[in-house]
Amino acid sequence: ADFMKMPFSDNTFDAVYAIEATCHAPDPVGCYKEIYRVLKPGQCFAVYEWCITDHYDPNNATHKRIKDEIELGNGLPDIRSTRQCLQAVKDAGFEVIWDKDLAEDSPLPWYLPLDPSRFSLSSFRLTTVGRIITRNMVKVLEYVGLAPEGSQRVSSFLEKAAEGLVEGGKKEIFTPMYFFVVRKPLSE
Repeated sequence: ADFMKMPFSDNTFDAVYAIEATCHAPDPVGCYKEIYRVLKPGQCFAVYEWCITDHYDPNNATHKRIKDEIELGNGLPDIRSTRQCLQAVKDAGFEVIWDKDLAEDSPLPWYLPLDPSRFSLSSFRLTTVGRIITRNMVKVLEYVGLAPEGSQRVSSFLEKAAEGLVEGGKKEIFTPMYFFVVRKPLSE
């Protein structure tokens, strides 16, 4: 269903969660209001969200390029900051119980599996050599008609997105691990 207009009655659910989903909403307040509507009073909504961190500088051309690569390759509208997400959920009527960027305390960088400089047999396709092989295989498959036209283009922007994710993680300007729990008040 469309999370901007869910086909459920008011106060239907005992709990709601979203994992890397509401970041795709064109209007976060509208999305969170819709979740608020279907959640029973006093119950919780937990979210694991992709966000820009406080380290992001909108006047920095490198930061802007990284953000653009992540948005394009992952089908995202303007990625919101952690502060914007938290404000949007408050504007929708929720009470914030807890929020944290879980990437900050992670013992391993979240982007490690996507990092092409790290060699591993299980993630060979993500290494520089693996990406070159993949790129050429997609090119051949598209040329002989086994892959649809445009596959090279899609493969290319997905590769760029992965590069943006790694660079965004290394510069700490992007997190895919912003987590918050909020509650719908018992009375409105």
